[in-house]
Amino acid sequence: MIIIMKKGFNRIIPYLIILHIISACVNNGEYDVPRNTCESGLVANITLVDLFNMLEEKTFQIQEDLVIDGYVISSDREGNFFGTLYIQDNPSNPTGGFQIDIDLRESHLFFEVGSKVLIKLKGLYLGSNGESFKLGGSFLAFGNLSVGRLPALKVHEHIFLSCDAAVKIEPVPTQIPNLKSSIDKTLVSFDGLEVIEEELDSIFAMAKKETERTLQDCEENNIKILNSGFSDFQDDVLPEGNGSITGVLLKDGDDFQIVIRFLEDIDFSNERCPEIITEFTSKSIFISELADPENNTGARFVELYNAAKEPLNLNKWTLRRYTNDNIEVSSTIDLSEMIIGAESTFLISPNASEFELVYGFAPDLGVSTNSPADSNGDDNLELVDPFGTIIDVFGVVGVDGTGTDHEFEDGRAIRKLEISKANATYTFSEWDIFNDTGGSGTTNQPQNAPGDFTPGLRE
Repeated sequence: MIIIMKKGFNRIIPYLIILHIISACVNNGEYDVPRNTCESGLVANITLVDLFNMLEEKTFQIQEDLVIDGYVISSDREGNFFGTLYIQDNPSNPTGGFQIDIDLRESHLFFEVGSKVLIKLKGLYLGSNGESFKLGGSFLAFGNLSVGRLPALKVHEHIFLSCDAAVKIEPVPTQIPNLKSSIDKTLVSFDGLEVIEEELDSIFAMAKKETERTLQDCEENNIKILNSGFSDFQDDVLPEGNGSITGVLLKDGDDFQIVIRFLEDIDFSNERCPEIITEFTSKSIFISELADPENNTGARFVELYNAAKEPLNLNKWTLRRYTNDNIEVSSTIDLSEMIIGAESTFLISPNASEFELVYGFAPDLGVSTNSPADSNGDDNLELVDPFGTIIDVFGVVGVDGTGTDHEFEDGRAIRKLEISKANATYTFSEWDIFNDTGGSGTTNQPQNAPGDFTPGLRE
């Protein structure tokens, strides 16, 4: 065969060589995963704790020949992480973790989850990130030096793959109430979590926007799951069930977030938590004592009593006051988030510091002046359950108490001991009432604090 050499042929040769190299890397139509040459000569000479102790108030560049090792726990395979490697010091029971920012796409092809890496710290920048630290390159913002992404060409000058085989990372099992800073930036797992009801049918993230969703356990403790708007599963609908989730734990101020690596980090295949009922009604809760001491208006209080043999949640219960002869509510106390103990009192004061000074202990709830707990003795009170039902009353709405059988001005109204249930109709015979007039069968005997009152005692 005769080969004719033509002008320009030499320019074709380099392209043929490149084509040959590319075709040699192709196997069955797919490209092989690029492999990072492993490093067997490097040895770590600083621990995570020692590196943390190097932190200064400002970001600085490390000048010493230091090497730290650790295990990769994050992955950008599905796009939920970008430009950051999260590394913890042990594959199980880690003492801590950290992040290193890198400008390297598809980093999971070089540093897969579970691979051990060694990092040459000399030349990297070290800065604080809340209660932890981060490594990387640097950038200036408004004249301040901060840790930024390490340029792609510098990544393989600082981060080396160990020749040890990748290992399985054992996530730290934890619960939302037990979260602590020491496991920040480590791989953790939760069991028994679910998406809150308000966010069911939502997608993981808004397109191109970092998005928080909320998970909760069966006791309604919450944690945020942070999702990238560029992730592969960004527009997938959040799972409806309950179950386990694994991810990198991040501390954001006083709050914690979890970031998954892949969709398979979530397994919500169980039934959702049973509905928690926190709204109860009960005739066992009633007003047991009202105080308007003649000698100290700051020592006023309202006492409630729970005659039941179990604690009761006062979620959405209210105590409301009708001043004098008003037929419209004058003021209200929201008792939500309060619990009244079994066969116990619950004390409400309009002046908590004065109450403690006078009676020697703090009230259960401190509220404002002019509230239902700050009556001058001629007002009317209603105890209302979460469903709007009036459970117990003192006085008659629309009737000024002065001179009536429900006046306790400068005195005291105390529920008789034989009363063990609330009454939605005011009944004078259930009360012993002291005041400064003695009208309508009440006792004209002003009361002084603390001696004439028994807050916290049902006797």
